[in-house]
Amino acid sequence: MTGDPGTAGAPRPVAGDGARGQDALGLGPLERDALLSWVGENLTLVRRSASGQRVSYWILGIGFVVGLTAHIVGFLLKTWVTTEPLLVMADLIYALGWALWTGVIVVMFVEIWPEVKKRQYKQALDAYEAAVGRQGTAGGGQAPDPAGAGDA
Repeated sequence: MTGDPGTAGAPRPVAGDGARGQDALGLGPLERDALLSWVGENLTLVRRSASGQRVSYWILGIGFVVGLTAHIVGFLLKTWVTTEPLLVMADLIYALGWALWTGVIVVMFVEIWPEVKKRQYKQALDAYEAAVGRQGTAGGGQAPDPAGAGDA
């Protein structure tokens, strides 16, 4: 920071306050304006990327493709190579590829698929609650008790 004692935990200055003129993101005024302009033009995409699993899906897809490719290349190298150092390298590539693409499959079944199903159930419950709410307000001004607890 500045080297003064006691300023080690002090927050960084915002744009216009510091000697460099950088904001909290480390951008100058021109870069910040360009970033804000781009975000404004692509707001839907930025919101979807920030709130969703898009980055995770891309990483898993790339990991699957790279792993499967390494697995195949390692297998082909193991069948063609006869010298010991290259055979060890081919075996390592083969094992790395196998571990990578099967790891992606495990993540799909343990993390991604249950999350997708949970999201589908939540959408179904939201739709049900909205339909019950509409029927309740149209029927008499009060939402019906779905459990039937008021019938005693």
